[in-house]
Amino acid sequence: MSQASPETLIIARHGPVMEIRFNRPQRLNAVVETLYTELLAALADAEADVDVRAVILTGEGRAFCVGADMKEHGGAKRSLFQRRQYLQLGNDVCEAILRLDKPVIAAVNGYALGAGAEMAVACDFIVMADEAQIGFPETSIGTCVGGGVSKLLPQLVGLNKARELLFTGRRIDGGEAARIGLATSSWPVESLMPEAHRLAEELGKQAPISIAMLKRLVNQGSDTGLESQLQQELDAVFTCSTTADWQEGVDAFAEKRPPRFRGE
Repeated sequence: MSQASPETLIIARHGPVMEIRFNRPQRLNAVVETLYTELLAALADAEADVDVRAVILTGEGRAFCVGADMKEHGGAKRSLFQRRQYLQLGNDVCEAILRLDKPVIAAVNGYALGAGAEMAVACDFIVMADEAQIGFPETSIGTCVGGGVSKLLPQLVGLNKARELLFTGRRIDGGEAARIGLATSSWPVESLMPEAHRLAEELGKQAPISIAMLKRLVNQGSDTGLESQLQQELDAVFTCSTTADWQEGVDAFAEKRPPRFRGE
């Protein structure tokens, strides 16, 4: 790891899965600047490590992340420029999750509010505890969502439901989030992390180059014209066909055995 003993995160490896756990339980994992900078470093480590095939984000204690630490913000003496820099960090984290070449799963164990919900929405998959709550309370404190939520949330749940959630700030639990398509699935809290790891391990068995290309194609698809998207898919298929993993996939299929992909 490029970062030694992070203050605000617990980082663990489980085979091909990197688990990144927000570790400010005494503040319900509320965000401070250090959490953002350490998370950016951890995501960069995940990107650089060829043995990491999937990432799980979750929270220590009874929350995933309740957003900005208002107590710390209230006592902070920041210039307007420093305030802008802090807000940019939040966007940078969400963009890093979106652009990471590897799938990222948010395992929402408790409250995911504000910046916590933004980070979850940036992930490729959200799995939630049944009683966990996710919400966007920004209008109740005179601010606005960031992290790409105003674009991503309507794509996940539809425009009308996104308006309702964003304009009212209403929180929903894991069951409702799964029903409307915001969460991939909802589980009893004791099953949440086993299910998150099961999904991560399943993703980790797929060809990493294929996953990276698909993630990019899917994330940009709504903004790209059909002709351009078809061309980019063609380029991706051709590129995959030049890899050793493609040959391994073909050989494994012919030999009726599981493939052993190496990201090459």
